[in-house]
Amino acid sequence: MTQIVATTPGLFPLPDWAKDELSDLKGHQKTDLISGDEGGEIVDAYDRAREEVISLQQDAGLDRVVEGQLRWDDMLAHPLAVHDSVETRGIVRYYDNNNFYREPVVQDDLTADGDVAAELDAAAELVDDGLQAVLPGPYSLADLATDDYYGDEAAFLDAIAEFLAGEVEQFPDVETLFLLEPSLVENDPDDGTDERASEAIDAVANATDADVVTHTYWGPIEEKTYAHLMDADVDAIGFDLVSDHDSNVYNVQEYGTKDDVALGVVDGQNTLVESPETIRDRIDWFEQQTNTVYDTVYATANTELFYLPVNKFADKLESLANAADLEEVEA
Repeated sequence: MTQIVATTPGLFPLPDWAKDELSDLKGHQKTDLISGDEGGEIVDAYDRAREEVISLQQDAGLDRVVEGQLRWDDMLAHPLAVHDSVETRGIVRYYDNNNFYREPVVQDDLTADGDVAAELDAAAELVDDGLQAVLPGPYSLADLATDDYYGDEAAFLDAIAEFLAGEVEQFPDVETLFLLEPSLVENDPDDGTDERASEAIDAVANATDADVVTHTYWGPIEEKTYAHLMDADVDAIGFDLVSDHDSNVYNVQEYGTKDDVALGVVDGQNTLVESPETIRDRIDWFEQQTNTVYDTVYATANTELFYLPVNKFADKLESLANAADLEEVEA
C-alpha cells in the first residue's frame, strides 16, 4: 500500500504584513542579508514570519513541514548569495520567468557557513516531527552561479557539492531533504556533465541519514540525464506532472525509478486551487501509467511557492494535506 506524504518544495511567499514591515525596516524592497548582520527588528520579523508559516503548515495537516525559506530573496541562489566568499553582482532573470536574483560570483574557497542550518535550528524548535530541509541541488546552484575562483566547470561543481554537503552535516535532525534541481531540465547537462551532476547529487545525499528527494520541474529530464540521475543514491526523484505528465511518465516507463517518488501535482505558479480529489486522481494516474505501487509518494507542488498570493498558497497546502487524508480514508 502506497503511503501518501503531503509536503512542499518550500520557498514560500512572505506573509503580507511581513512584506510591509520588512520594507519599512529596510527602507527599500526586501533584500537578503547575511544572518547576524541583520538588525534585531529585521531578525524578529523573520522569526515571527517563520512561526506563522510553520503554524500554517501544521494547521493544514501537512506530513512534512519546511522552514519556509522566507529570507531567500535570491531563490535557489540564496546559499551562495549570503556567503562571505561570494560577491553578488547584477540582477539576473531567474530561469524563464519574471523573477530575478542577484548573480552570485564565487571569488574564494567555499566552506559551509551554517546559514541554512541556522534557519533549520530555529524551525526545529517549532516542529516536533516531520521537519523537512530544502536546498538547491548542486547542479542547479552551480548553474545559477558564476565561477571566478575554481577555474574549471568540473571542479566548480565538485566544490558546490562539497559546500552543500558541509551545510547538510550541520543540520538538526530532519526526516526529509528536498534537493531542488530545475536546471537539470532548464539547462540540460551535456555528455560527461550529466554523470558529474549525478555524482554531485550523490555527494550531498550521502551527507545525511534523512530521506533525500531530488525534485525536478518545469518539464521532463532528458533521457540520458535521467538515466544518470537514477545512479544517484537518493530515495526519490521528483516529477512535474503539471508541466508535462506524459514525458515524465515515459522516462519512468523506459528507465524505472526509485521505490519512492515525488509528484508535482499542484501548480505552484497558478492561483487555481486543485481539489484533493484532483490531486489523488493525478497520483493514481501516475501509478497506473507506470504500473507500479510505490512505497511512498510525496505529493507536492511542482515548483517553489513564492509565486502565489498568500491566500491561494494556504489553500493549496490544505488541498495537499486533504489529498493524503483521502488515501487514509480509502485504504
